[in-house]
Amino acid sequence: MEILKAIGLFIQNEILGMKWLDRLIADLLSLIGMDTEAWYTSSIRFFIYDVIKIFILLSVLIFIISYIQSYFPPERTKKILGKFKGLPANILAALLGTVTPFCSCSSIPLFIGFTSAGLPVGVTFSFLISSPLVDLGSLVLLTSIFGFKIAIAYVIVGLVLAVTGGTIIEKTGMEKYIEPFIKQARSISIEDQVLSIKDRLKYAWEQVSATVRKVAPYIFIGVFIGALIHNVIPEELIQAVLGSKNPLSPVLAAVVGIPMYADIFGTIPIAEALYAKGVGLGTILSFMMGVTALSLPSIIMLKKAVKAKLLVVFCAIVTVGIIFIGYIFNALQGLFM
Repeated sequence: MEILKAIGLFIQNEILGMKWLDRLIADLLSLIGMDTEAWYTSSIRFFIYDVIKIFILLSVLIFIISYIQSYFPPERTKKILGKFKGLPANILAALLGTVTPFCSCSSIPLFIGFTSAGLPVGVTFSFLISSPLVDLGSLVLLTSIFGFKIAIAYVIVGLVLAVTGGTIIEKTGMEKYIEPFIKQARSISIEDQVLSIKDRLKYAWEQVSATVRKVAPYIFIGVFIGALIHNVIPEELIQAVLGSKNPLSPVLAAVVGIPMYADIFGTIPIAEALYAKGVGLGTILSFMMGVTALSLPSIIMLKKAVKAKLLVVFCAIVTVGIIFIGYIFNALQGLFM
């Protein structure tokens, strides 16, 4: 048992967490004469380490995810989802969202395509919530920082939120609030292409290149903010605003996260820095979910496809769910340590 535990820690710390890289950067900064105890050196170390680590993991993960995704083009996904009804369809839609590494804005065109193809509105909303919120990449990256238990917990609550949100929207008859042009749009059936392994590898590499270019600015911004939180902003200030003594910390974290626009990869460095400052796990999850699931740009795009009442219901369900998850995880944080 101890051997398995040691192997697990090695994988988490040295392979996924790349702690060897952190030590190497510290040694290199020391070699060039920088004071390793100074706050600015710690900030530089954090920035270089996190940027390199995230880009390496991101490239590997997107390649693997995109290769898997090549077997699930939109037409095939529609066919798969069309075979299921009710709760099983919502669960499947949420699970399919995990193999689509999109931000919330990128998920909306697929949401519109699925809706115009005649899929139930609750099923398409389960996909819309899950796709930006949870993916295989987030599982690995969260494991590299917070450990396997917290990463699994994040994925599970994300999927539960997606299934619950889609089911509520379906059961409350929200389909009538889809814009008419979406319902009337004709879905063009395109036969799935038979791709060779070489084609799939090429597609995966193209996705890596496109995704890295797209998310790079958010990663740099996220790591920069994380470095400031980690080494510049006093811990007392962060604790006063987002610490356990503030009963509204999950609410504040979710509200602060909503105006930001980033994907899961851009929020992780900030979450890592907040965690190091002692912010509650639930508060951190509320922030991450608020950023990824309810960004203002995605809400503006969604407004073009649905009427105001459905948009308000969608935002309310996701916001309340995120805040509820925050309070639950803050209360149960001891189970994950």
